[in-house]
Amino acid sequence: MSTTTLETQTALNGALNIGAETRSSQPGILVTDYNNRQTVGKITVDHPKMICREVNVYYGAKQALKNVGLDIGINEVVAFIGPSGCGKSTFLRCLNRMNDTITGCRVTGQIKLDSDDIYDKSIDVVQLRARIGMVFQKPNPFPKSIYENVAYGPRIHGMVNTKAELDDLVRASLERAGLLKEVATRMEEPGTSLSGGQQQRLCIARAIAVNPEVILMDEPCSALDPIATAKIEELIDELRESYTIVIVTHSMQQAARVSQRTAYFHLGDLIEVGETDQVFTNPKHKLTEDYITGRFG
Repeated sequence: MSTTTLETQTALNGALNIGAETRSSQPGILVTDYNNRQTVGKITVDHPKMICREVNVYYGAKQALKNVGLDIGINEVVAFIGPSGCGKSTFLRCLNRMNDTITGCRVTGQIKLDSDDIYDKSIDVVQLRARIGMVFQKPNPFPKSIYENVAYGPRIHGMVNTKAELDDLVRASLERAGLLKEVATRMEEPGTSLSGGQQQRLCIARAIAVNPEVILMDEPCSALDPIATAKIEELIDELRESYTIVIVTHSMQQAARVSQRTAYFHLGDLIEVGETDQVFTNPKHKLTEDYITGRFG
């Protein structure tokens, strides 16, 4: 970890009086205790890309997320799981301020991308969402050609100077998304003419074209068939080499396949977080165990 990152994390933990790790009364169980709330497992990582502390979200008077603290590590895939309405997608949307677009939504706490507080008034939200891209549950290609879907972001962000550079970037992004071979001769066709799985990979190509540092995925395979899902999962594993990825999924099998760490949410609380293998094979919290074994959810 760099000195700056270490100092940032230490200062955050100290200033907010959180992150104290203790052993529970049950042998071998680590508990992160802060602000009278406990998350089973270690919320910190050695090399964080994002540091979230004391995050609360309100929709009007209703509190949807309660004092959540979690680090997102560099070049890892973190899966958020939990029953519908548990707060996992709400927390995901906090990470690039998509909740700003929801009337009556209020977010408190602190979320840092490297050393930048993303909720600071000085932050350019458009630039932030270029650094932290998002892929949504339902594929949402622009009503433009396949080429223009990918070219749009780099063009408006001034990332290229010539048409040749833009062409190269579009092709490289489509190649990275595993789509170039399928669309190489169809660049001028509408993005909406592609199959569902191809549209989702087009959306991923669109996201990575602006060179993000983090990619958020909100149930990216929920509308796809098993073959298209397998391609997206393979792509996620490849993208992890270059990006930090956070994925919300209702499929525990998918979380187990693609992620290195898993966070379980329940009724707005972050209940448990840990290495994915541990969370699924040896959950420490009763609520996590009940959800994973199908007792509720």
